[in-house]
Amino acid sequence: MKITRNKKSHKTLMFFATHFQYHEPYQVLIDATFCQAALKNKVIIEEQLKKYFQSQVKLLTTQCIILEAEALGAPLTGATQIVKQFYVHKCGHEGKPVTAAECIKQMTKDSRYIVASQDRSLQESLRKVPGRCLLYLHKAAPVLEAPSDASKKWVHKKAKNLLPAEAEKKIEILKKKEGLQVSKDAVAIQRKHKGPKNPNPLSRKKSKKEKQNRQQEKSKVFQVAESSKTDMKPKRKRIKLPAHIKEALKNKQS
Repeated sequence: MKITRNKKSHKTLMFFATHFQYHEPYQVLIDATFCQAALKNKVIIEEQLKKYFQSQVKLLTTQCIILEAEALGAPLTGATQIVKQFYVHKCGHEGKPVTAAECIKQMTKDSRYIVASQDRSLQESLRKVPGRCLLYLHKAAPVLEAPSDASKKWVHKKAKNLLPAEAEKKIEILKKKEGLQVSKDAVAIQRKHKGPKNPNPLSRKKSKKEKQNRQQEKSKVFQVAESSKTDMKPKRKRIKLPAHIKEALKNKQS
């Protein structure tokens, strides 16, 4: 189950990295509602998020978020202490604080933050804007929400209007990120064509001249063989006689 969650989170991060320029270290903007849910479920936020993302993360908050948590008093005392542990990012509302939800909306206009919040109304508002990445806690498990319909539609529309040259550049960037870039030398080696090879002498069709020469050589060999047969003297057959016949012939001669 944990492996499946990690795969989903990686896929979602790749979507936002490819189409909306999110990059490491991923900046997670945390509000007090997220800290309250973490306290309730005994979640150590920094430790859990590093395990979940399996990449570098930077945990941030703003002065507006801290001031709103303090203003809510005793019910959020624990959450306020937790949110104060994170790096306080300048939000531009110093001296004129706004609500945490409004601060987060303005912070995410130009910058790429992963918004960690349990505020349902804030989540619903951010889903309508393309490129907004949301994180929330489901009991003790962090969940990176899949891209919203607004983000998917924006990507689809951009892909339709993308010029071929821009598309090629995009592909090259993605190849470099994934380590699939092929060097020019390797491409040259692949495209190098070998020259024509000589035909196989066994499969090559013989010319008429070669056939005639071959026949002449065969006839010469045949003539030499015949002449050698005629020149050879016939072997004399030796007849062996029995010993008693040999003795009889000797006595007759004598």
